[in-house]
Amino acid sequence: MTNRHVHRQSQTRTPLVDALRTAAHQHHAPFYAPGHKQGKGIPQPLLDLLGALVFLADLPELPGLDNLFAPEGVIQEAQELAAAAFGAEETWFLVNGSTAGVMAAILATCGAGEKIILPRNIHQSAIAGLILSGAVPVFINPEYDPAIDLAHSITPVAVAAALKQHPDAKAVMMVYPTYHGACGNINAIAKLVHQYNIPLLVDEAHGPHFAFHPDLPPSALSAGADLTVQSTHKILGAMTQASMLHLQGKRVEPERLSKALQLVQSTSPSYLLLASLDAARQQMALHGEELMTQTLQLADDARKKISQIPGLSVLDAVKSPGLFALDRTRLTVRVLELGLSGFEADEIFHQQLGVIAELPTLQHLTFIISLGNTEADIQQLVYAFTTITQNKYHPNSITPLQDVFQKWKAELLLIHPSSFTISPAISPRDAFFSPTETLPLEQTLDRISAELVCPYPPGIPALMPGEVINPAAIEYLQQVLTLGGQITGCSDPSFKTLKVVR
Repeated sequence: MTNRHVHRQSQTRTPLVDALRTAAHQHHAPFYAPGHKQGKGIPQPLLDLLGALVFLADLPELPGLDNLFAPEGVIQEAQELAAAAFGAEETWFLVNGSTAGVMAAILATCGAGEKIILPRNIHQSAIAGLILSGAVPVFINPEYDPAIDLAHSITPVAVAAALKQHPDAKAVMMVYPTYHGACGNINAIAKLVHQYNIPLLVDEAHGPHFAFHPDLPPSALSAGADLTVQSTHKILGAMTQASMLHLQGKRVEPERLSKALQLVQSTSPSYLLLASLDAARQQMALHGEELMTQTLQLADDARKKISQIPGLSVLDAVKSPGLFALDRTRLTVRVLELGLSGFEADEIFHQQLGVIAELPTLQHLTFIISLGNTEADIQQLVYAFTTITQNKYHPNSITPLQDVFQKWKAELLLIHPSSFTISPAISPRDAFFSPTETLPLEQTLDRISAELVCPYPPGIPALMPGEVINPAAIEYLQQVLTLGGQITGCSDPSFKTLKVVR
């Protein structure tokens, strides 16, 4: 049975949830893993926290529950229902998060020494995929808005140039949407990529809701992507770590993809996570448009009210160059004019105002507004922003940041990562497995980096494993630290030393 034969009425079914419920309440003597035996051996603190019922369903691949790596029963049916609901030809459930899906996508399309085109602001899971596969990256810098220090998407022009220079590339990967909800022109990019008869792979971790409402950006599949990975848990109703991989067309071999997933997924998948994917699919298939309408209304209400508060500005697709479309359910608020960094505002929100953001950065706070939010949540968010504009909530030690950021923009724009092109000297895999040594920073120029070093803002890696270290990258990273930014991925947080290939 393929998803083309799944009737719409079948979307009411939850085959995996139903099978797990039956197995959980079947009386028997359990002589199989897990060791807690349906909760009877669970430590008391955990039992007090979660209750006994959830552990009845924490079961392994028992008869009737199918096998994730060779599905023939309820998992197969649940995946087919998901494919129909999300617009795919075939869908795989992921229990190791979207990380596993991104790595498998690269493993299924690129071999050792083969090229893949991808953005500099790719998730670190893609770097892991490069290391596992041995593929060689061809990096494209995303569009960057210096006025607000945010990186958006790669553009069709940049993709066309990379494909022309590297016609032997085996795949192109893009992030759609970004963490801040920025969406590139995926339709145009898909057409360009397909002219070379290679697949467009999409990290759509933050976009699983796109398929369910006309006022959201188009889903990656509807725009022509060959493969997309979605974090069902991030935006929809699945449990944390539960994601999906969707496929259409013939440019990616399903058999190779299945084998790749076996390399990066647990051989003991949690049926609680799998069942949550089944239930989340049913919820969206039956009520998705209604739920997304409510979510958009909440997001629009928050956006309107917060944008009217003096000293705050909200990310807007119309105002930010290079941003093709914006997911309105993702709210990014710039707090710079308050004299606060995003990190300081986040701490005040958390400790004093009862609001927790998804992502603080130097200038911004970003919030995910989803089907689980309520009007009360939005009221509390607006109240928090209204309150934080009062000086009594500002730590006494804070000095105004406007002058700092004027200096930031004046200096960093001259050596932003988009102003220098880096090509790998060796593959990330070779750099990962090579012997390394740690050297003082001044001695690392023209050596090959063994580390991934990423400054925030703007969140674009300045050094990748396998790339030659150049003076512009070092100078840029030093200024990021001097002006109050953060650097991740470096084994020395002070950035006085760096690991290089020996």
